[in-house]
Amino acid sequence: MSLRILICHELPIVRDGLSTTLNAESDIEVVGATDSGIHAILLARTARPDVIVTGLTLYGISGLELIKRMGQERISPQPKVVVFAMNHSDQMITDVLHAGADGLLVKEATADELSAAIRAAARGQIMLAPLVANRLVSWFRRQDSQPEEQLRPALAALTPRERQVLLLIAQGKSTEEVADELAIGVTTVRTHVYRLRCKLDVKDRAQMVSVAYRSGMMVAS
Repeated sequence: MSLRILICHELPIVRDGLSTTLNAESDIEVVGATDSGIHAILLARTARPDVIVTGLTLYGISGLELIKRMGQERISPQPKVVVFAMNHSDQMITDVLHAGADGLLVKEATADELSAAIRAAARGQIMLAPLVANRLVSWFRRQDSQPEEQLRPALAALTPRERQVLLLIAQGKSTEEVADELAIGVTTVRTHVYRLRCKLDVKDRAQMVSVAYRSGMMVAS
């Protein structure tokens, strides 16, 4: 069965180009295209796409707001969102990942990278453009490595359930996959993630994963 794709971008030439590129794939079907974030939400409710490919500058609401609102929509299964951005600034990368995107590509992306990112998102995985991945690796290498002893007080403050959530996130599980594995709601998982960020004093999932590895949790698992 083909993956159903919704395209949302302000520029007609980009929408048309993405549609042509993706419709050429045997396992992908473009079920709609729009330049409006609000219209994209309405189309998602009726067309039920597996993945939404969106730009960040849209009419009505921004691409970031679209990502956040799609995360609140009661659509089952909930569409994944892959961002097709026109730049790769540090602020853009931070904003997109914090919003909860399931993939991030930039204008230099090839057709193969685009289709691969869509397929990965549909499987619950996250694919980043090589430029973005390199930025994140560089950031990670620049961070001061806290000794394991300094992490122990924060980890000791975690509840058993929070430790389970942290471990699954560090294994690369999506929010939905964590919810399924622990037999809890997606909203409950998000609450645990928020509490983990507060207790561990981290900003995002990448830093949570770093804590899990540096603390020895992953070795123990």
